Amino acid sequence: MPEDRNRPKPQQPDRAALIRSVFGDEPQAPPAEPTPVGVVVPQGERPEGEAPPPSAPSPADTATPEGVVEAPPGMEDTLEAARAAAGTRWYVIHTYSGYENKVRTNLERRVGSMGMQEKIFRILVPTEDEIEIKDGKRRIAKKKVFPGYVLVEMIMDDDSWYVVRNTPGVTGFVGSGTKPLPLQEKEVKAILRQLGDETPKFRITYQKGSAVRINSGPFMDFSGVVDEILPEKEKVRVLVSIFGRETPVELDFAQVEKI
Repeated sequence: MPEDRNRPKPQQPDRAALIRSVFGDEPQAPPAEPTPVGVVVPQGERPEGEAPPPSAPSPADTATPEGVVEAPPGMEDTLEAARAAAGTRWYVIHTYSGYENKVRTNLERRVGSMGMQEKIFRILVPTEDEIEIKDGKRRIAKKKVFPGYVLVEMIMDDDSWYVVRNTPGVTGFVGSGTKPLPLQEKEVKAILRQLGDETPKFRITYQKGSAVRINSGPFMDFSGVVDEILPEKEKVRVLVSIFGRETPVELDFAQVEKI
């Protein structure tokens, strides 16, 4: 019939493609999971697959060996103002000589165990590096700036006073009678500034008029008398007897030993 001749012939299926689809020879992509809509995540939990937020540094990460917790950059003035508004002041406590560090450790433990972190803050044993000359050799040692004393930053009330005063090794507060007196602001700034200076200082065991011996340089083994100490230049002027006459010689601190 004429109509059958004009009708398009059905296409034959591709056998190779049919075999691959039936027997799974060709990998197929997994179906995409539908995106959840209106999912409520309980508070404190993260959706699956979400990376945890970066953790903030703990106080232990910023604590210094002297018991000072350093504030983030730019926050020091803000924290100082907040503490001052809350009545925070620096006080000085007496300790047995040589027990300053032990007292600091004991007080830090009492503050933690008795929950006084909101009233007692920094506890300092001020020290500085000191250059000592012994047997002609130079060595650097730690020197306590205020032997027998410990500085405490705190809000003074009956509870905080009791915690500090009854710490083993503490003999009392510095003050008038039984009333502790806080340090003045200018005194605190001077002390903290001194602690920030890491330049070692010479330990001078002699004074004007002391008999000394020169241990190095062209006048080695000469003896003399200290005429003047020049701390800003770290030098000492010694009167040395040369040809029967006393001659002033300027020497470094390290070149002189007390006899």
